[in-house]
Amino acid sequence: MGNLTRSATLGLDAFECDPLELRPFATEDDLQTVIRAVYKQVLGNEHIMESDQLSSAEAQLRNGNITVRELVRVVAKSELYKKLFFYSSSQYRFIELNFKHLLGRPPQDQAEIAEHVQIYNTEGYDAEINSYIDSNEYIQNFSEYTVPYPRSIRTQVGIKTEGFNRMFSLLRGSPTSDSDTQAKLISSLAANMSTKITPPAIGNGAASSNIDKR
Repeated sequence: MGNLTRSATLGLDAFECDPLELRPFATEDDLQTVIRAVYKQVLGNEHIMESDQLSSAEAQLRNGNITVRELVRVVAKSELYKKLFFYSSSQYRFIELNFKHLLGRPPQDQAEIAEHVQIYNTEGYDAEINSYIDSNEYIQNFSEYTVPYPRSIRTQVGIKTEGFNRMFSLLRGSPTSDSDTQAKLISSLAANMSTKITPPAIGNGAASSNIDKR
């Protein structure tokens, strides 16, 4: 478990929660809770319109035809995800957000960034997304039915202590979204330096749903 006092002080307490898993024989309320959590995690706390929801994929999850992991994949490959985080963002920003949204942590070093730049440049968008969701790291931490969540605010094997500072730079407190198009970690990763913690944003966005009706 992470340091709750430290997390609360830095504005991360809203993210200190138990992992959310879709269990067998889940109720419709349970299903909707999981679906909302997937949208919130993968879309970076962005407010989305009801018309933006991926109804077909939601129905497949409801019917047991796909898993939560596959719903995460569908959302990350959707046109909405591309509009939010791909078309208008720098390549570094796109990759650091993929780490945050799909693995629940920041990139640990410049080598990880370079690896994913290479995947995108040689194999394309879908391969870049698949490289996270099909990784051993994803399977070991989230398996098929757990919604990805910010892991770097907890102490975990395989994540460097510096990951907390870098994840904080990406989270910046629960009211924020990921609409900024500029990379947050490029300087510290390139120089292999620690990431400075800055005060969190203040707001009430964490208390509201990220799905709005048009």
